[in-house]
Amino acid sequence: MNWILLLLAGLFEVGFTTCLKMSDGFTKLMPSLGFVLFSATSFILLNRVIKTIPLGTAYAVWTGIGVVGTVLIGIIFFKESAEMLKLFFIFLLIASIIGLKLVSAH
Repeated sequence: MNWILLLLAGLFEVGFTTCLKMSDGFTKLMPSLGFVLFSATSFILLNRVIKTIPLGTAYAVWTGIGVVGTVLIGIIFFKESAEMLKLFFIFLLIASIIGLKLVSAH
């Protein structure tokens, strides 16, 4: 169950980074409120899971999900570059997240 909560925390991280981009320096109300809501939810979930998942593993997985998701959002919605090396390193991040899950004792 805590791994599912960690996945959700990572997805909320993607939400808050996306809202951060859309807030235009916190000058737009709805994306700014989304940032606050998503970031608070993400941190609350992360705080919960570090009670049972080792801190280093949880933080690395949370950050990895956030990085991968944010890069994909940037490519898909903000027309950022999708060059082959970028995609290769995203794949390595995904492999690392899976590896951390597999070697975790919990």
